[in-house]
Amino acid sequence: MTDPMDKVTEGKDLLGKVQNFVSGFVGYYDRERRRDADKLLRDTVADRYEEHWDRVSAIQARMIGAKMLEFVDDVEVAAIKLRTFVDRVRGAPRGYAGFFDAVRINQDELESLYQYDLGLLDFSDQVAEAVDGLEAAITDPDNMPAAIKNLVDVADQASRAYDRRSEAILNEQES
Repeated sequence: MTDPMDKVTEGKDLLGKVQNFVSGFVGYYDRERRRDADKLLRDTVADRYEEHWDRVSAIQARMIGAKMLEFVDDVEVAAIKLRTFVDRVRGAPRGYAGFFDAVRINQDELESLYQYDLGLLDFSDQVAEAVDGLEAAITDPDNMPAAIKNLVDVADQASRAYDRRSEAILNEQES
């Protein structure tokens, strides 16, 4: 996977290079690029999890067609958790903290957020495996309850990991 920070910094124009030499601007400019990279990364995370959500929705339709109605509501629990996660990640602010905001995000904290988001992207593979397990269980309904439980658990883990993203920043600021 390519680092979104590289994408944001590639091909800097002449004005961008000149601005890096202006006193006091370097830190601001780097912070802006890091914020842009964080937003790009979070959009990528949201897109990846939305693909999983789309697959779960398609699996639900297949389950209805296969007359596995007793499991559809349980799968919906996982689908809602994934959709909520996607919406939270996509709607998160870009790391800005205004002058009067209670929480101010500095460059180190922004780097921590960025690393956290990379971890969420990596965790997407576990969600994909859980969705694969759910899809496989359509042909073996005896495995459906375990597959559903696994998907719900993994969706919960993703949501809790996102919650810890904010907690990590608050804890870092307190120390």
